[in-house]
Amino acid sequence: MRRLALAIATVLACATAHAAPTRIPEQALARAVELREQALADDTGWKVVESLTTEVGPRLAGSEADARAVEWAKAKFRALGFDRVWTEPVTFPKWERRSEQAQVLGAHAQPLAITALGGSPAGSAEGEVVRFDSLEALKAAPAGSLAGKIAFIDYQMTRSRSGEDYGIGGTVRSRGPSEAIRKGAIGYIMRSAGTDSHRVPHTGITRFDEGLTPVPSAALSVPDADQLARLVARGPTRIRMALDCDWDGSYTSQNVIGEITGRELPKEVVVIGGHLDSWDLGTGAVDDGAGIGITMAAGHLIGQLRQAPRRTIRVIAFANEEQGLHGGYAYAAARVKAGEIPLQHIAAESDFGAGRIYAFNTGSGNPAGSREATAQIAGVLAPLGIAYRPDEGGPGPDVGPLAAKGGAWAWLAQDGTDYFDLHHTADDTLDKIDPKALAQNVAAYTVFAYLAAEAEGSFGSEARDVVPPKE
Repeated sequence: MRRLALAIATVLACATAHAAPTRIPEQALARAVELREQALADDTGWKVVESLTTEVGPRLAGSEADARAVEWAKAKFRALGFDRVWTEPVTFPKWERRSEQAQVLGAHAQPLAITALGGSPAGSAEGEVVRFDSLEALKAAPAGSLAGKIAFIDYQMTRSRSGEDYGIGGTVRSRGPSEAIRKGAIGYIMRSAGTDSHRVPHTGITRFDEGLTPVPSAALSVPDADQLARLVARGPTRIRMALDCDWDGSYTSQNVIGEITGRELPKEVVVIGGHLDSWDLGTGAVDDGAGIGITMAAGHLIGQLRQAPRRTIRVIAFANEEQGLHGGYAYAAARVKAGEIPLQHIAAESDFGAGRIYAFNTGSGNPAGSREATAQIAGVLAPLGIAYRPDEGGPGPDVGPLAAKGGAWAWLAQDGTDYFDLHHTADDTLDKIDPKALAQNVAAYTVFAYLAAEAEGSFGSEARDVVPPKE
């Protein structure tokens, strides 16, 4: 067995060392330039987003609108000329929002603009507010110090092109309620994980650690968080919050999938997509109607070519990303079960709004062999104002589970400077999308998907197809 292991290792090492680098034929590069210019002048992406947000509107996972969105997506894929359209089931717990309100009590009585966090239980909480400027400060509070009180984390996110501060703001939302319960709190409120100055709170999913009894948990709009912080600074402040929302069994939605069939390697797929669900406050235009429009349009434009690309283009409208990447995990699990991970050539997801793409990279467990092809794609993307960043990036949310199983990924970084002004709010509506920026996204995804499908070689491990010698 030791001799066999050494033989296999030698073959794999030699195969990796001598494998020709992945590259893209010149003819495909020339065609991609034509596609890029065509996409910039095309309005399919805009029409798709307009249709989704107008005809379906908000698409909370598990709602009646979720079911309508699935039917909409199937019909839209067919209308756009995709060769094959199907669905795959995605089952998850169903959360419902019915009503929410809060007010300051006492001498400074006034209403507060709040929204329940996804996953919050129904209930009322009335008590003195204790303000913390960070999650760490709440963690440092003495055990039992919040008995009968309402915890308030007042962390202010800062805006940036990459949206990196959401890593902290999102953690305040997901981890804050459990920390508040451990300190004895009867309720939890937070400054919205957002960068706007409008009186519109930001929702989003939260979690409660096992063994804890959940408490009503909500987010304040940014101006209301400022107002409450000023009141608390003046002295003891009591509020009352009442939320009518809760989990209600389970629900089965669908990942909706459309394909443009490859001419030579139809079983190998380039995956692009966005998530079909949205939160219920706005119409889900930037999160993530834009991603659906961008990737459906890219697949459609590639499908109009006289000659299909070598590999299949697979566009996925993922189910229930918002409450835990359920569609992404289901897709990856189905590929593992079917033994299809090696057939997932490369995957990319558009889920950061509709701002212009400014950077590009690819990655995998063994990306060295595909650097040449990645640089070639970057060269065609460069006239769109997109820089090649070979040491940056990562997979999008719903393709993350696929990448975790060994799939290669592409990163097309969107400018998110104003993304968290709109994220998970009633302001997430169609008028916030710039059609020209959306067209630039469509052009970038069209170029990437087409050239990845035309590549000679793999974006993953160059040794994956090597057959080990017999003993």
